[in-house]
Amino acid sequence: MAVGLAVTMVALGAYATVRLQLQSSLDASLTERAQSVSSQLDSLVNQLGQLDPDQEVPLILLGATDVRVGFVYSNGVVSFKGWSDRVRLDDREFAVAQGTSDLSVRTIRAADGGGDYRVVTVPTRQPGVAIALAQSLEPQQRVLGKLGLVTLLFGIAGIVIAGVAGWGVARNGLRPVRRLTGAAEDIARTERLAPIPVEGADEIARLASAFNQMLASLAASRDRQRRLVADAGHELRTPLTSMRTNIELLSQSDSTHHALPPEARAELLEDVQAQLEELTTLVGDLVELARDEPVTRAFESVELSEVLDQAVARVRRRAPSVTFEVDADTWYVDGEGPALERALTNLLDNAAKWSPAGGTVTVSLARGVVTVDDQGPGIAEADLPHVFERFYRSDESRSMPGSGLGLSIVAQAAQRHGGSVEAGRAPSGGARLTFRVPGAPTPKPSGPPADPAAGDPAGPDDSA
Repeated sequence: MAVGLAVTMVALGAYATVRLQLQSSLDASLTERAQSVSSQLDSLVNQLGQLDPDQEVPLILLGATDVRVGFVYSNGVVSFKGWSDRVRLDDREFAVAQGTSDLSVRTIRAADGGGDYRVVTVPTRQPGVAIALAQSLEPQQRVLGKLGLVTLLFGIAGIVIAGVAGWGVARNGLRPVRRLTGAAEDIARTERLAPIPVEGADEIARLASAFNQMLASLAASRDRQRRLVADAGHELRTPLTSMRTNIELLSQSDSTHHALPPEARAELLEDVQAQLEELTTLVGDLVELARDEPVTRAFESVELSEVLDQAVARVRRRAPSVTFEVDADTWYVDGEGPALERALTNLLDNAAKWSPAGGTVTVSLARGVVTVDDQGPGIAEADLPHVFERFYRSDESRSMPGSGLGLSIVAQAAQRHGGSVEAGRAPSGGARLTFRVPGAPTPKPSGPPADPAAGDPAGPDDSA
């Protein structure tokens, strides 16, 4: 359509330009001839005598024989020798003869249907007389007719060729889009996340590259989901199997009337209780990690040192053989108190698990940075990048209780509150875990809390 419109505009412009140029050239030629005859009128009068309407002007004076010449009188008489009855002049030509107009140029049609003529009328030196020259427009119209036909044929041919070429270009240009569409439909049907071949460097190629990146993200997400299910099943199987064995022993002891010694029975019950606690913790960790966002996000101003004290008190009851040294400054965070307490508890549980009996765990809180140092063997360099991954357990930790989810929950809580967490080595040689959250040393004024994930606009303290 665009090419057709352009061809039409060009054709109309060319046709109009040629028509105007031909008409302008004809007008200039007729005007020049008429003025030439008018300037030679004195000699013409000497040759012909008094101008008579029945006299004919010799065409040799005009330099051509394709022009009809006549006289127009102010009294309304028109003299075209042998042609007067075919001419229908009006007041415009008579005004030139009367001296009220200097020139008249117009197109007239012969009275007997003999075609169109271009008529130029100029005044003469004879009062009340004007000279009119008329030339047929048939040659010009014939040229314009041929030009119009040629323009029409070539325009139609150009539109057809442009349409075919445009169809071919569009079909070839949309081939990558069709391939991308087919690949997307195939992925939706088969769930195979195979990447699409990328060709070229145009926008379609960029779209295919972005689509491949999306497929890679989907594949990674699906792999993480499968790994979560597999690891969760593996981690759940161990306490369930142990619990089942202990319960079967207790059941068999009751059914055979061979009661276990009180010490053995108490030991089995204590083991079952520990496994229940481990299973409950594991299920809670799985539920926490399975959702990207919490069901309800009740943000409030939380005093982090108080949350830290509660977490230390809880872990002290679990690990009475480990000493905790705490040094905490006041720090207020907009966030979820239970999530922060769970994260800090997991950090302290990890430190207590790796500290030897009688060891000391040093805990400090300064400007939103919680640092936990233990006196364990430390974290190997190869394990540092993977400490906060789900279900990751180093070779040394596989013989110890735990599922590898505690530090993952710490990282998730830090990210949810706009902070970060990292692992390193303590000066004493053990592990150092650092937990950072933005906040301020004083509580914010009352009002709707902001989302901590978007950062705290409190000022320089946020950088802590």
